Amino acid sequence: MSLSPELDSKMRELRKIILEMQSMLVAYSGGVDSTFLLKIVKDVLSDNVVAVTAQSLVYPAGELKEAQELAKTIGVEHIVIESNELDIPEFAQNTPDRCYYCRKVLFSKFNEIARQRGLKHVVDGCNLDDTADYRPGIRAARETGVRSPLKEAKLTKEDIRKFSKQVGLSTWNKPSIACLASRFPYGDRITSEALAMVAEAEDYLYTLGFGQLRVRHHGTVSRIEVPAEDMTAFLNNRLRTQIVDHLKAIGYTYVALDLQGYRTGSMNETL
Repeated sequence: MSLSPELDSKMRELRKIILEMQSMLVAYSGGVDSTFLLKIVKDVLSDNVVAVTAQSLVYPAGELKEAQELAKTIGVEHIVIESNELDIPEFAQNTPDRCYYCRKVLFSKFNEIARQRGLKHVVDGCNLDDTADYRPGIRAARETGVRSPLKEAKLTKEDIRKFSKQVGLSTWNKPSIACLASRFPYGDRITSEALAMVAEAEDYLYTLGFGQLRVRHHGTVSRIEVPAEDMTAFLNNRLRTQIVDHLKAIGYTYVALDLQGYRTGSMNETL
């Protein structure tokens, strides 16, 4: 795969940044960005890297298993810790800066593990595109000294997907998976029961063949976001009835399709 001089330059800059950091702990989710970062860090720093994943109710259960398999394939030591976001009052209350409080606690734990392992840095998979949206977690990273090599090298999501395909990562076309708390309107309390409803609804839609999607949780209403090209599937009476029946069985009273379609951070539109 031939890449433009601009993209080649970004990759050289990324490798330079990683090499200068010498050793690191990678905050690893198994998603597109952190998997790509972990692969390149492993290539550059060999065994001077550890991946750490937080197991939590706010991430789909299948993501942990996939992260473990990917870390094993890349050849990096992988540590899994428990993360209890619902114990953080600001997170459970779903304030607009809930991600700040969550990340502040999580990154502090990562920093302690890095200190115990003698690793010089903690890094995350934040990329350049993330700075265009409301991301209070970036402030937590700054305050706890966590660096973002992908962002520093000015890599966008599209760049990362291209590079991931080039180096043979299966995640190159993986749908973006965000924290399930992002499915709730700010101010609506986040509970384990509601998180389970969202997770089950989204898992079900994935089994039907939908790719990138979100099920936004508005109390008794589920608002489904899919790309515009997937909306025609809901014109199939049998499939539509099947989806409505299943989501009602989960606990929703109403099932709605958002005609604006899938977009990241749609809950931030109210801010």
